[in-house]
Amino acid sequence: MCCKPRKSITYLCSVNKKLIIGIVLVMAIALIGMMTIQIYLIGDAVKVKEATFVRDVNQAMNHVVMVIEKEEMQRQFEHHMNLINRRANLISVYDSLNLSMQKELQQPMNQEEYAAFMRRTTLAQEMLQEMIFGYKEESSVSKQTEPIRIDSMVKSELKRYGINTYFELGIYSPTRNAMLFQKSGKYPQQLLDESFAFDMYPTIAPVRFADKILVYFPNEKRFLVRQLSELLFISGALILIIIMGFTATIFVIFRQKKLSEMKNDFVNNMTHEFKTPISTIGLACEALRDNDIQKSEVLYSTYISMIDEENKRLGSMAEQVLQSAVLDKGELILKKEKVDIHEIIREAMASKMLQAKSRNGHIFSELKAEDHHVLGDPVHLTNVVLNLIDNALKYTEDVPQIIVRSRNIPNAIEFSVQDNGIGIGKSNQKRIFEKLYRVPTGNVHNVKGFGLGLSYVKAVVEKQGGMIGVSSEIKKGSTFYIRLPLT
Repeated sequence: MCCKPRKSITYLCSVNKKLIIGIVLVMAIALIGMMTIQIYLIGDAVKVKEATFVRDVNQAMNHVVMVIEKEEMQRQFEHHMNLINRRANLISVYDSLNLSMQKELQQPMNQEEYAAFMRRTTLAQEMLQEMIFGYKEESSVSKQTEPIRIDSMVKSELKRYGINTYFELGIYSPTRNAMLFQKSGKYPQQLLDESFAFDMYPTIAPVRFADKILVYFPNEKRFLVRQLSELLFISGALILIIIMGFTATIFVIFRQKKLSEMKNDFVNNMTHEFKTPISTIGLACEALRDNDIQKSEVLYSTYISMIDEENKRLGSMAEQVLQSAVLDKGELILKKEKVDIHEIIREAMASKMLQAKSRNGHIFSELKAEDHHVLGDPVHLTNVVLNLIDNALKYTEDVPQIIVRSRNIPNAIEFSVQDNGIGIGKSNQKRIFEKLYRVPTGNVHNVKGFGLGLSYVKAVVEKQGGMIGVSSEIKKGSTFYIRLPLT
């Protein structure tokens, strides 16, 4: 009959565990899926920004090219008009000079006049050559707009489109296969391979001979990321918050599950612990009703002592539970006064010595602290020492050999309780001071308890400004040490 409920509880625990794991897996998959979608959307946003960047650069540079070409066409027009006017002037001057020279040839000339005539003849020949050969339609590419002005125009136009990042500018001539101008000279290869290229005079110069304006953005990726910085920051923060919330939820779920299991164990342990003395008292009371036992003073006294002992045991267990409740509410109040730790240790040892000797064991003391007075609550400090010695006795399977030591360290006193018991594993040492926690022992439950003693000890020690620690190895015993500040 007893096994069925236990199997049922085990089955329910298994179902709950599977349900929790299933929920965790579903939440984890949903979280990963959401993060994947978020990353995909961010990737799309980056691509859109890249396309927008390319479009804005093209529009800005097309406007710059249009302005440069318009200025070049104006310059060429003015240049041609100047050439035409100069040629007309040359023809007029040449005709006048030629007519004058023809008249002079018909008149006699002295040597000086002849020399002047020859100079005019040479001048006329030069004018004639200029009229015939001097009119040359100069290429628009050979007389380029000043590169510095182009750089200024590009910078201004890019800024108008919101592109505020460093760029490298170059002017390349395909006919010469040479870089005619470069802004800083830092990125020659990138300008040729990775830059935006625009024909300088797409309308008035043949395409294959047109010089090209090259623009390269060395910090393009960083600029695009900076443009998306707000989106990336918000997305990252939201993902981080979700992950933290998910982790915290899982942690709370498992923590609550552990607390629930620990409380169930506590209730079971408490039930069994209370049941034993209650049963003993009940049997003793039943026996005392027997007339034969009433007549025997020895038996009567034995049963009365048994009732008294079990009653004290019940009171002690009830006190532990009440102390735990007080600690939970934060209502533990210490009445501090000057206390002699050595005196408290000796009294605690005396009260537990009989229990140790009943198992052929002994409690030794090595109290070497010269200054052993602290400011503390004598009642709670006594309970602390009693708890540690009691644990040392309970968790020693062989003949108990317990040593209580004390020594002075800077501004404090340290006392320790060493046993030759079963020891505590490394993984459990961090948790033994947690409330209701008991070191797992499989299906063996030789030692009874609620898992409240060490949590109470830790709370009292820390309330008095001290600290508690443990050093232990499996089957090699344990040493609990406490440090308290001196008065």
